[in-house]
Amino acid sequence: MPWSRFSGSLSTPKIEVMVDMGNPFLNLTVDGFLKIGTVAAAKAAAEETYYVLKRGNIKHHKYEHSLKKMCKEGAYWGTVAGVYVGMEYGVERIRGTRDWKNAMIGGAMTGALISAASNNNRDKIVMDAITGGAVATAAEFLNYLT
Repeated sequence: MPWSRFSGSLSTPKIEVMVDMGNPFLNLTVDGFLKIGTVAAAKAAAEETYYVLKRGNIKHHKYEHSLKKMCKEGAYWGTVAGVYVGMEYGVERIRGTRDWKNAMIGGAMTGALISAASNNNRDKIVMDAITGGAVATAAEFLNYLT
């Protein structure tokens, strides 16, 4: 029987930015903010580029609006990531162990905190805490696969 095999590898450029704040907690929090904030800003830039191309008219595009959207998205998602990384690190230090439960607790706490800061009601805060814990746990399990 004929058979075939496909193999390959994909490597991405790795950029490491290290900001030394003199404290591991602050280092991780700032690192999370910068990395995820940059991804969110790039996402906003890609969306704006798509809309410009879709309209087919660059002249009427509002660059100031695009820049504000990039900054807003980057700051929001960077803050969420910074809070999550800090929470997970804090839970790890308190529990004295490194496992998926730290991600679950950190994600739940981050979901609840961000939701409460957005003036949501109690039910929405609980649902966001559950979602945050679930997403963080799933991401942690994906990290175990690699």
